[in-house]
Amino acid sequence: MLQDGKLFIGTSFDGEKKVKGEYLELKLANRHGLVTGATGTGKTVTLQVLAEAFSDAGVSVFAADIKGDLSGVAAKGEPKDFLVKRAEEVGLDPYVNDKFPVVFWDMFGEQGHPIRATVSEMGPLLLARLMNLNDTQEGVLNIVFRVADKEGLLLLDLKDLQALLTYVAENAAELTTQYGNVAKATVGAVQRQLLVLENQGGDRFFGEPALALTDLIRTTRDGRGTINILAADKLMSSPRLYATFLLWLLSELFEELPEVGDPEKPKLVFFFDEAHLLFDEAPKALLDKVEQVVRLIRSKGVGVYFVTQNPLDVPETVAGQLGNRVQHALRAYTPREQKAVRAAAETFRPNPKLNTAQVITELAVGEALVSTLEGKGAPSVVQRTLIRPPAARIGPLAADERKALIQNSPIAGHYDETIDRESAYELLLKKAEEKAVVEADAAGEGGFGGFFKTIFGGGASDRSKTLNPGQRVAREVTRTIVQRTAGDVAASIGKSVAGSVGSSVGRAVVRGVLGSLLKR
Repeated sequence: MLQDGKLFIGTSFDGEKKVKGEYLELKLANRHGLVTGATGTGKTVTLQVLAEAFSDAGVSVFAADIKGDLSGVAAKGEPKDFLVKRAEEVGLDPYVNDKFPVVFWDMFGEQGHPIRATVSEMGPLLLARLMNLNDTQEGVLNIVFRVADKEGLLLLDLKDLQALLTYVAENAAELTTQYGNVAKATVGAVQRQLLVLENQGGDRFFGEPALALTDLIRTTRDGRGTINILAADKLMSSPRLYATFLLWLLSELFEELPEVGDPEKPKLVFFFDEAHLLFDEAPKALLDKVEQVVRLIRSKGVGVYFVTQNPLDVPETVAGQLGNRVQHALRAYTPREQKAVRAAAETFRPNPKLNTAQVITELAVGEALVSTLEGKGAPSVVQRTLIRPPAARIGPLAADERKALIQNSPIAGHYDETIDRESAYELLLKKAEEKAVVEADAAGEGGFGGFFKTIFGGGASDRSKTLNPGQRVAREVTRTIVQRTAGDVAASIGKSVAGSVGSSVGRAVVRGVLGSLLKR
């Protein structure tokens, strides 16, 4: 619900007495936020309320749906008694049920449109995090990316990366003199981690067509922002993949979107659910990059809202940049939980009428402590707030409802079929075949005769009649490869590189703050 450029969150109370409506100023929504609270205290409903309000204001939203409950925002709600009562309590008049424009995404392509990135876009830093590499292994991965950039080899999917790792291992001695120690054993360790990633579903995520960020920032004809929902229930079985994917998406938004300063409203609001997965065991170098992205991305018109159970899950350097806060109830049984309550209370602007630390443990389901930025960006006094009811359905969609929405989506068909074009795997394979021809020619009878003697154990002419169909195909493929001129090969490589990075090949070696390709 939008009122005078403000999003209505709920109504604050002092005992039984209403104090005032609590709002989030749209022009300050890109100053980021934090939604915290124990399981079952109402975080998902609060997230839905915010997503609906942003959509009404013409702001696109991206959110991961961990349990499937958020999908109901695509269906019209029902005026159930407890929702009508809540609307009356918070002064929401009229309370109108509605549905919102939603696009579903799924890394596995089962509950939404497939969502993919290329290996080059992910970059070495995030890939190292994703594969849990140590410093030495990460160093080798950086060398692999350097070689790919230098040789103009596209890294699109996992087989491209696997092929280039093999190439680096085979040329370890030469590369060591250029880039430092490249041990074959270390390359082998990285390859094993790559297989683990593939078994976790990474092979479905890496490839083309890669996600176009413009498909996340859409408005409908009536001016509403699209709510993009990532099906994450299955993805959560690979938490490192989940967290790295969301961080990649955040970094892509940072790299691609132009500077807009302080707009009247954000272009996109990004909800990062289960935020602790991003920061758990993250190396300092990665945390520094996250802090940098969060600090600077607001000037691109993107608001980032972390959603987590414990406010201590978010490092202080990042938490200090989260000006809009909704704190649901916390338990306080263990020393760590008691510390979390104190830490949460200390982040709010004090209210002399509230014992904030005590209230945090007393909040009922659907209640929260709310403090948002106002005026020139100062936080409001914390208030005990009853969150307003959502307009759309609370709870998940049925499978047939979801399927119908996917089929009628504005991007239906754009990402459904995988594209496998010429990239590092194919180019390295051709290079190996050409090398085999040259070596066979030097070692044998010369020309095709020596090559076929190497392959089939005899001369080309006397073996031709006895070749099976598969060998005949191999012979013809090899003949074609050998007959291609050096210019043809160069043109093919140049065309492949240009097809990926646009008109400027030099852009391939320019990497952003998290190591992905800059696309500007």
